[in-house]
Amino acid sequence: MDDRDRGRARLDEIAPEFLGRPGVGFGRMFGSDGLSIRGKFFAFTAHTGDLVVKLDRDRIGELGLDNMVMRGRAMAEWAVVPLAESADRWRAVAEEGLAFVDSITPGAADDAPTA
Repeated sequence: MDDRDRGRARLDEIAPEFLGRPGVGFGRMFGSDGLSIRGKFFAFTAHTGDLVVKLDRDRIGELGLDNMVMRGRAMAEWAVVPLAESADRWRAVAEEGLAFVDSITPGAADDAPTA
């Protein structure tokens, strides 16, 4: 099993905790599997097996994470959680990613229960 497969297995381990929530789905981004809220991705596995999570740019530094780099350019709101980190760390950062993307994605009120 290579690192990409190990990353996918780790994502499969934590995904069920997210998939039961309203608006959360599973799909592909940049050729990798990931989690989205109302069609907007908040976490996916990179080809290296690392977890890539969308976060507020200031929060990335606060968590001690590096930005994802694509074609030599740091992506401002995408952080890398190394494969070497624990499943608990992946889960916690993905939780923050879900909250962040949920807050900036239109339609949050559509998911709220009605009286």
